[in-house]
Order: sequence, then structure tokens, then C-alpha cells
Amino acid sequence: MLGTGFISDFYTSALHSLRSDDRVVMVYSRSLERSKKFAEKWDIPRWTDDLEKAVNDPEIDTVIIGLPNDLHLDSVKAAAAAGKAILCTKPLGRTAAEAKQMLDAVEEAGVFHGYMEDLAYTHKTLKALTSVKNGALGDILWVRSRETHPGPHSDWFWNNELSGGGAIVDLGCHCIEIARNFIGKDIRPVEVMCWADTQVKPIDAEDHGIGLVKYENGAIGQFEVSWNFRGGMDLRDEVSGVEGYLRMDHFLRTGFEMFTAVGEQGYVAEKAETNTGWLFPVGDEIGELGYDNMFYEMFNAIDKGTEPMETFYDGYIVNAVIDACYKSAKSKKWEPVELEVWRGRENVKKISGLKDYDEDHYLVKTEKLPDGSDKIILKNKKTGKISQIHNE
Repeated sequence: MLGTGFISDFYTSALHSLRSDDRVVMVYSRSLERSKKFAEKWDIPRWTDDLEKAVNDPEIDTVIIGLPNDLHLDSVKAAAAAGKAILCTKPLGRTAAEAKQMLDAVEEAGVFHGYMEDLAYTHKTLKALTSVKNGALGDILWVRSRETHPGPHSDWFWNNELSGGGAIVDLGCHCIEIARNFIGKDIRPVEVMCWADTQVKPIDAEDHGIGLVKYENGAIGQFEVSWNFRGGMDLRDEVSGVEGYLRMDHFLRTGFEMFTAVGEQGYVAEKAETNTGWLFPVGDEIGELGYDNMFYEMFNAIDKGTEPMETFYDGYIVNAVIDACYKSAKSKKWEPVELEVWRGRENVKKISGLKDYDEDHYLVKTEKLPDGSDKIILKNKKTGKISQIHNE
């Protein structure tokens, strides 16, 4: 485990949970004191402040990177040179160029690489993805993903140089990849329109961002991210297709609500702002955030010699979209997503939901009226004229 911060705590908790045979046997921190403290907390036998010593430990088969964004590249290079399987937290890089260097490093070394996009692995998300892949919603037209909370937990997040940006690179990476999964990872993201601003926090990076990502088939991925939201962490996704719609609430509205006048004497949930009044505890944060499924799928892929659902290539694509978001926020125009490498489909046709009503008309809409009768809206195939039929 490279890193001893908040995310490494979550990762180790997931790895050591229940009766798991997977164990962290070495932990690295830039501070020897922090690595020792972390090791004692999680019963890890070895600790160090030497990165090369950590990744070259002969007992280790997998290196998990839970370090600040500016340290990902050097860590990936070191672990790849050591021939280890590598799992890296999100975002992969601060920029697409940095992510591409990491992708090149693992592919040249021939090592396993997994992009730890946990929110693509939540139980609700995986169930929803199965439904979408089975055609329950038809072609996906629009995905909206929202992640908002009062702001991250460590100082480096707030430093533009160390993190690579603000709320968009921190949270938007989740939302962009969630949309890609539902729309189709083989569908190319082509251009972006984004608004970003610093509304509240005394920082150089943006604390709020809203973006639209247009895909080659006409689908739209929409995200809203913020470090200004009050009341905890709000995670929700919506997916709309030609034949249906679904929505998911992952935090705040999970069916677990509690009121306390005297206060909850302990941890409530990630990013919870208060321990009195109405609270929204989370029964199983590891499961609700997808860490359990993520590690299970990635370790199975390592064992089988297969590719996981999320790879460094996916992380690179996400970084390229984020780069376009930052360009658009400055130019206030649609900006192209520049991809040095694209491994998906080419020349994809636009989604079409056209349905024939009869030989001469397309069906626009049918509607059941209060009296039980049907109204049918039609479009003439030749003239384009819109008309309606009222069936008693």
C-alpha cells in the first residue's frame, strides 16, 4: 500500500474485511512515523519511507497506489520497473499527457494495471449496468452523474499544482467514467462544454463545475461536481434511454435516516458535516462506494490473466475529457476531446429512436388521456407535417 491517508484507510479496510485472505504486507509513506502508525493500526508486518524498497519487496505481487495525484507517475514507473501488478486510485494523472506516460509504462513493462474507479463498481451501478446491457433502456441518450460535498479531507487537494485542478479533476473523474460505462466505452467522447468557477473556497482551483460531454453517437454525459455542497456527500446517477430510465442514490438518500437531539457519539458517514439533527448514516460504506466489488473483480482478473473492467487506458480517456473541460471553462466554447490513442469503434452512427406507425408516418408519441382514450402524435415521412389521432 503506497500511502497512509484517507483513501488508503478505505482500501485497507476493504482488503482486510471479514475473512479475506488478501493482506497488505508492506506500507509506504513519505513519513516513516506515519507508515509505522498505519502498519500498527492494520496489523501490517512491514513499513517504510523508501519507495523503491516498498515496490521491490519480494513478497509483494500487487502495488496499490493511494498517494496524492502528483506522485502517481513516479510510483507507477517504479512499480512497473519492479514487474508488479499495479492498481492506481483516481484520477490516473493530473493531465492526459501524464496519464499517457503511465499507460505507456505499464504496457511496455507488460504488467497488470487497474484503474480504481470505485464508483463504477457500486452494487447499484453494476446491477444497473447489467440492465442497460440487457437492453432494458434501449440506446442510452443521456447520463447525469452528480457528486457534491463540502470539500476534500487533505491539504494537497486544495493545491492546484499538486492535484491538477479542483472539483472537476477530483470528482468529475468519477462522473465522466460512470457515464462512459452506461453510454458505452467503445463510443468516442468528441467534445465538451463546461462551466467552472471558484464560488466559495479561498483557492485557485474551481470549487464547482458543470459539464456536458458529447459522444460520437449523439449521447450526452452530464456532470455536476462541487466542494460547496452543505449537508454531507451527495452521490446520484440518472440514465435515460430510448426505452426507459433509471436513477440511483448512493449517499444521503439510501433509506437510512436518523434524528438525534443529543448527537451521534462517533463516525456518521464520509463527509458528514454534523452529528446532530437529521443524519444519514451509511450501513456499509465499503459496499456503497464499490470498494468490495472493485478489489474482487481486479484480483480475479489478476489470477485469470484477464483485463479488469477499469484499466489505465480508461483513466487516460477520463483525463483527456477533463483536459477538454478545463479548456472549455476558459474559452466558454465547445472544446474537442484530444485523444492520442483511441481503441474504440470508429464512425459510429447517431442514435435513432424513429418508430414506424404505418407506411406513411413515424410515431412521435402516444398518450393516455384522463377519459381513457388515446392520443397519438404522428409525423408524415414525406412532408414532415405533425398531426394527431384521437382514438376513443
